[in-house]
Amino acid sequence: MSFWPKSVKARRRLTIFLIAAPVFIAAVALSLYALKGTVVYFYTPAQWIEAKVPVGKTVRLGGLVKPGSVVKTPDGVTRFTVQDKLKEISVVYKGELPDLFREGQGVVCEGEVTGVTALKAVQVLAKHDEKYIPKNVQKELEKQGEWRPGAGMDKPKPVQRPFQ
Repeated sequence: MSFWPKSVKARRRLTIFLIAAPVFIAAVALSLYALKGTVVYFYTPAQWIEAKVPVGKTVRLGGLVKPGSVVKTPDGVTRFTVQDKLKEISVVYKGELPDLFREGQGVVCEGEVTGVTALKAVQVLAKHDEKYIPKNVQKELEKQGEWRPGAGMDKPKPVQRPFQ
């Protein structure tokens, strides 16, 4: 029994597939390889410590600004602590903070890991509204016991569509 089908039409399809498949696989592999260096991971402080993020890696850190931890220096450097219910990470940021940045507020900091529990941020984003939270973030907060239904973090109401 031969590898090639007897039908000319089937042989042509198999030939096209055998040429196109490796080209497609190579294109996907090259794309994934090119994107590997641009991926930035998002961690909560507890996930950060559990994952043992290596020093020098660029990451995103999300959580709440610990009340009483914000210290601003005259040279424009701000030091603060990002926390979840389980752990804390200290952050150093030089630059203008968002208007909505304040203690107890949700933030996302992007920057370079400088220590086991330290981040040198190059960008700080303040959350403006905690009424909408993606389901995966909501589940993570519920798992950690950080979900606060009475503080404007109510579960999203289902959207009613008129023609269902």
